[in-house]
Amino acid sequence: MKTERLIGILSVLLRQEKTTAPELARRFEVSRRTINRDIETLCRAGIPICTVQGAGGGISIMDSYRVDRTLLTSRDMQMILAGLRSLDSVSGSNYYRQLMEKLDPGASHLVSGRDYILIDLSSWYGKALAEKISRIREAVEEKRLLSFRYCAPGGESARRIEPYFLVFHWSSWYVWGWCLDRRDFRLFKVARMADLKEEECFTPREAPLPDFSNERIFPPEISVTALFAPEMKWRLAEEFGPDCWEEQEDGRLLFRRDYASERELTGWLLTFGDGVEVLEPEPVRETLFKTGKRLTEMYGEREEE
Repeated sequence: MKTERLIGILSVLLRQEKTTAPELARRFEVSRRTINRDIETLCRAGIPICTVQGAGGGISIMDSYRVDRTLLTSRDMQMILAGLRSLDSVSGSNYYRQLMEKLDPGASHLVSGRDYILIDLSSWYGKALAEKISRIREAVEEKRLLSFRYCAPGGESARRIEPYFLVFHWSSWYVWGWCLDRRDFRLFKVARMADLKEEECFTPREAPLPDFSNERIFPPEISVTALFAPEMKWRLAEEFGPDCWEEQEDGRLLFRRDYASERELTGWLLTFGDGVEVLEPEPVRETLFKTGKRLTEMYGEREEE
């Protein structure tokens, strides 16, 4: 909370010529003594703040300190506020909205017009997601081990990790941490985590930032060439961009791509039904043929009954 309050105080001082400790105390809902300590902290951080006692006095940034007081433009503030607002969609509270109001009161010259950037980081199981994220955030801040059941393509397993980063990427939430079972840093999808429990504190190790490059997360192992039906164009554009195919004379879309594994590739291709024809590799064609045959046998038997 202190860091956010310091940012808020600095924001007020950059926008206003002068303010007072009682005004800041009311705005940030703390005591005047706390505000005085915050001012001392900002001074130690190198911000030249001037305080004048008596009538007409107050707190301000020294005129000699060359800071552009309009540094935060309307567009800058819109982006900051949109980011804060988006965090409330998974926080399970209005904490970030309240922080936004503290940073922004009376800043009409910085934020003009209605909000035009709306970001929702939640999912269809929003309540459960907010609870998980709140627990994971607490574990990261308090440096506590996390234990949980994890569902992955290879099966379900019990995991214990040192959590370091809570990450939103690829339209999903992840935890980046040191896995005590695998003795390596791993990325875990929050949606696949169950029975989250906080355990004892751990001594943090040097944690690298997660590498989200496709080569690192999805190392290419297999190349596919396929023809998609024209009505599948929206799917390809949504997942790989509008330049990922070559339109053929018959309207079908020639698609070439490297994929991380044959199992993930065939699973993805099956979601298109008969809207795709794989040209190569041959093993993928054979897998799809066998899968189609098993499905025919499975549902054909029911029709016969």
